[in-house]
Amino acid sequence: MSLMLRINLALGALFIVATSIAAYACWTILAQNAQHQVLSEAGLMMDSALAIREYTANEILPLLDERLKSEFPPQSVPFYAATQNFLRLRQGHPQYTYKEATLNPTNPRDRAADWEADIIQRFRNDSKVSEVVGMRDTPMGESLYLARPIHVESECLGCHSLPAAAPRTLIARYGSDNGFGWRAGEVVGAQVVSVPFANATAGAARAFRGFMISLIAVFAAVFAVVNAVFYFLVARPVKQIARIADRSSLGDMSAGEFPVSGGREIASLGRSFNRMRKSIEKALKMLET
Repeated sequence: MSLMLRINLALGALFIVATSIAAYACWTILAQNAQHQVLSEAGLMMDSALAIREYTANEILPLLDERLKSEFPPQSVPFYAATQNFLRLRQGHPQYTYKEATLNPTNPRDRAADWEADIIQRFRNDSKVSEVVGMRDTPMGESLYLARPIHVESECLGCHSLPAAAPRTLIARYGSDNGFGWRAGEVVGAQVVSVPFANATAGAARAFRGFMISLIAVFAAVFAVVNAVFYFLVARPVKQIARIADRSSLGDMSAGEFPVSGGREIASLGRSFNRMRKSIEKALKMLET
């Protein structure tokens, strides 16, 4: 096995190890960044929903006080306003969802699904948990969800404590079977935002491919440079020295002088061989005379 082949094998092994480590580290960082990006989107959606709820409670509800005496417009409910806003958003972005999931809702559309009910139960079991983040598979791909608990505030009890205490207009619209029996401070539901993970993952994959292509290109250039330098500074001068030495060992002194080009060590070796050759030539002439 030639020295150049051994060097290339060593470089190849080093390349495989270094590439594997770099690929693992790069993908780990990109995946974490993708998750942080999606989580940031979910947090922004959650804050937007809270802003819509506050706007409805502070600016829309007072305008409907007189109308509430004769009918119950759902637009007066902050939860309803936030949900409707994101339903409009889903018309153009169906992979994004927002839901005020409730165990016992007034509006049946807000009833929690099984996986949402599990999140709500977690909030009910541990009051220290203020936020839950997780991943779930959906028909449109993997999705990250962010959930926060819905606590019953004192102002909620006017509509959700007992049917007898609720506005008659609310009873007329939704009936008296659902959305009652709430207690102050109780966790009755969760705000759940779902954000698709596919776009962030695709971006991370593109960045990863670009990094790997660049890394392979750099290593290929290093391979080419190392091989060229080794060939011109070591391999070729050594081959020339070996060829001349072989001919000289057979008594052919017309093979020429040993090369003194290449690296410093190879040049020093060539000069040493030249001195040895001159000494041998002098010795042979002395023997002939």
